[in-house]
Order: sequence, then C-alpha cells, then structure tokens
Amino acid sequence: MKRAERSQGGVFGGRLERLCVDRGLRMTGQRRVVARVLSEARDHPDVEEVHRRAAAINRRISIATVYRTLRLFEEAGIIARLEFGEGRARYERKSDEHHDHLIDTSTGQVIEFHDSALEALQERIAARLGFRLVGHRLELFGEPLDRTEPPPAKRERR
Repeated sequence: MKRAERSQGGVFGGRLERLCVDRGLRMTGQRRVVARVLSEARDHPDVEEVHRRAAAINRRISIATVYRTLRLFEEAGIIARLEFGEGRARYERKSDEHHDHLIDTSTGQVIEFHDSALEALQERIAARLGFRLVGHRLELFGEPLDRTEPPPAKRERR
C-alpha cells in the first residue's frame, strides 16, 4: 500500500475492513481501497461509482478488481447488494440497524428511513396470516411533492 493511501482517512477501511479481516478475508491494498470507499460512502454507489472513487485513491485499480471485491464482500456478508429496478446494482454496508428505502424516481436518490409504526404493522400482518416475521425488505418509490422542501425523513446515511 502506498504511503499516501495509508495516510488518508485514518484507519484505512474502518469498520468494514475490520469485518473483512474478522471473516478471514485477505486484505490486499486494492481491497483496502474498496473497503475505504464503501466505509466513507454516504450514498448507495453502483460499481462504476465505487470504481471512480477507488481510482481517485489508487489509479491502478481496475473495474474488474472492483467487481470481484464487491462480490467477495457481499458473499462474506459485509455489504448488501441492492436492486432498485434501474438495471444496476447499488451497494451499502450491512448494518445492525434495520432500515427501509425510499427511492426518488426522478433523481435515483435513495433515502433511508425507519418507522416503528410501520414495523409494528408488518409484524401484525405476519401474525394475522399465521407467521412470525424473521425479516423483510421494503422499498418505496416516489416523486417529491415539493422540490423546494426536503422530506422529513433522514436523507442518505451520513
């Protein structure tokens, strides 16, 4: 790893890199760069965006390396691959905190949110149908009511 790569951003891949090591993944310099990009992401980047950000840190990283690394991290359960019907996958760090997604259909922006009342409703529906809910994924697609005002829900993860 180059000294400039090592010095930028403190602990290089942050929590994500530690998870990789804990799961027995060998962390090459290029994998560390991809881990760093994902750790610092405040949005849900696709492969091309991960590659663009990684190449800004280490221009020798190929898009093939990014594809392989993302697949490896996904198989290890470190990141989640998200499909929002755009014909491209996006990625986010796996989190212990459950959240759902609202996708702005005009911009593609992904807004994360959590609503306790909605979670309780889903539990009640599952119970009424004779099931114990063990997981779910909710993706809402919408258009802003008023472009001048941000939505009350939390925007991209910060």
